[in-house]
Amino acid sequence: MGPTPEGEPRVRPYHHPAAGWGAAKSVTRFMVREGALVDGPRAIMKMNHERTGFDCPGCAWPDDTKGLHLDICENGIKHVTWEMTRKRVGREFFAAHSVTELSGWSDYALENQGRLTEPMVYDAATDYYVPITWKDAFALVGRTLRGLDSPHRAAYYTSGRLGNEATFLYQLMARELGTNNLPDCSNMCHEASGRALQASLGTGKGTVDLKDWEATDALFILGVNAASNAPRMLTALAEAYHRGAQIVHVNPLVEAAATRTIIPHDFTDMALGKATRTSTLNLQPRIGGDLALLRGMAKAILEQAPSDPKALDQEFIDRHTTGFAEYRALCEATPWEELERQSGLPRADILKAARVYRDADRSIVSWCLGVTQHEHGVDTVREIVNLLLLRGNLGREGAGPSPVRGHSNVQGNRTCGIDHRPAPEFLDRLAEVCGIDPPREHGLDTVAAIRAMRDGEVTVFVGMGGNFALAAPDTPYTFAALRTCELTVQVSTKLNRSHLVHGRQALILPCLGRTEKDQQRTGLQSTSVEDSMSMVHLSVGMKRPASPDLLSEPAIIAGLARAALPDSATPWEWYVEDYDRIRDAMAQVLDGFEDFNRRVRLPLGFRIRQPARELVFRTPSGRAEFSAAALPDVVPAPGTLALGTMRSHDQWNTTIYSDDDRYRGVHNLRTLVFMNRDDMRERGIAELTPVDITSTARDGSRRRLDGYLAVPYDIPRGCAAGYMPEMNVLCALGDYSTQSDQPIMKHLKVTIVPAGRQP
Repeated sequence: MGPTPEGEPRVRPYHHPAAGWGAAKSVTRFMVREGALVDGPRAIMKMNHERTGFDCPGCAWPDDTKGLHLDICENGIKHVTWEMTRKRVGREFFAAHSVTELSGWSDYALENQGRLTEPMVYDAATDYYVPITWKDAFALVGRTLRGLDSPHRAAYYTSGRLGNEATFLYQLMARELGTNNLPDCSNMCHEASGRALQASLGTGKGTVDLKDWEATDALFILGVNAASNAPRMLTALAEAYHRGAQIVHVNPLVEAAATRTIIPHDFTDMALGKATRTSTLNLQPRIGGDLALLRGMAKAILEQAPSDPKALDQEFIDRHTTGFAEYRALCEATPWEELERQSGLPRADILKAARVYRDADRSIVSWCLGVTQHEHGVDTVREIVNLLLLRGNLGREGAGPSPVRGHSNVQGNRTCGIDHRPAPEFLDRLAEVCGIDPPREHGLDTVAAIRAMRDGEVTVFVGMGGNFALAAPDTPYTFAALRTCELTVQVSTKLNRSHLVHGRQALILPCLGRTEKDQQRTGLQSTSVEDSMSMVHLSVGMKRPASPDLLSEPAIIAGLARAALPDSATPWEWYVEDYDRIRDAMAQVLDGFEDFNRRVRLPLGFRIRQPARELVFRTPSGRAEFSAAALPDVVPAPGTLALGTMRSHDQWNTTIYSDDDRYRGVHNLRTLVFMNRDDMRERGIAELTPVDITSTARDGSRRRLDGYLAVPYDIPRGCAAGYMPEMNVLCALGDYSTQSDQPIMKHLKVTIVPAGRQP
């Protein structure tokens, strides 16, 4: 079962602006299909509205600072409509379908059944999920956790959808139980960013906010498909173009957001069909070539400096940085020929980007997973900081590093304690305020947790949101790891693959969605989230819950904690009665959350202080630190290609809305691989003919996908791309960055041949 096909697979180039009428038509069709012609428009008027509305459960792009009443996007509306569906998955559904049967359904079909309505437990004797009361579900988890011979035999995974208050309770429960096994989705996306920024600047976050985007002279956007992954960025790009800023997109694929757009809430432009450019320069480096491009830009600036006193901000470098001499020597020693070879760009293109950077008084560099999911992801992000430091693009308006986070509260999760490597200072405050003795040894991240499950070292897996089985790398290995567990617990809103890939015992615990009212003993509750620019604000649901048997995430965590820690002095139930009480505790534990309850109720909330923004660097040297990493060799070996996985436009993380990818011109097809035409010709591959894809892991093992259709695309030679989660099978668990421990899903070594032919 899957999306209803509208015809044969076809690919037609998309020449229209991003967003605009294409987005409006797509949203309308989607709301009709989901029966949300009333609830959908209501949600549009509530989404991303300060204090009285709910935060979009999609991306983490910050809310508009100018009071925009329609601060929304196509994918956000789809995400909310998908959550608000009138379809329900209750005991009758599970009684009619065994787990074995459901395992044969497509991922679209599973989620399309609707909202989960009550707790379910797996009955191994019949292979069906059956109802269980909340009390008995909590008791099962508590009994299992108390029976472990070590608290480290459990792992507590977090998806980016979890609000700050629930996040704080979740990490508190895990640490009171005695473990830092807190893997999260950051381990698979922006771990490299956090480690790099921490090493260079003493902070794990970007330093800019949306007002800086509104003031900058030049934007450099690396490895970001903004029209699909952060569509509200299109507004910022259009505004930047109108005021004369330079906008440089760096991506192996020229995506729709790097061309032009019509912003849907600009009614005049919509009526006239008037598009605005969103780029002044597009560069297409080879996959993994960003570091060489950045180094080339720095080399050009340094070569220009002797004859151009304003090329460098020497005063800033002398006062606020260390390591400049070593970095300058490294740039000078790197030949232009090697920079061209590794970047895949001619020297002239690198110099164009360098000229834009030199001529801009204030520059922002923004990036996403196209930069981080590589072996050298940390080095590349540090190279971004190197480039910014050369011209003092830090600590002033309109300048600085700006990572684009994915899920709506993934940054808040880390801020509020989901970290398998917690800082001692955080643990000290947690111990003092909450009266527990938290463990000090590091826990397991995502890759390590999967390996530990497969080896039998972790026997309990708790997933707080998300679809772990599909999001993780090396799909067969991850499936086997989950099935080795004694107990798997999934807290979810809708049915997904992770409910079918389970341990010997398994629970599905349904929770409220972001759009739904959260009523507790003291009344309607609000939760907070942190966006990708460190703004913290409240979110209040608008809709009656999909079922009276749903619990909020804080309530579920409190129930699990009380069952597992019956003698705990932590007032779990008291916390859940009023989330202000959780926030009062958070204010005492978390840096930047002082006076939390008052500040989060201010218009637009508040911004967490970033010391590096104030030129205070919590590094060993007390200064911003240049790095001097060797240039990695990213040129594929003869006969091989570098393949990067990515999302389609009609997809959010592992949730797939249809088999279309409008901006790339794809219809009725997901099992495809985008290739350079010359690479196809060299291999005897015709357009839309089946091919076999084989990846070779670091340890020499191989993984295959057969029968995918080859789609010619404007992508550099030696590069290929395709959709996750289908292509996650090609990323071996051992293929993770030694710098960040992230799976290198954007840089897989593959061979592609016509179907049935030996590679």
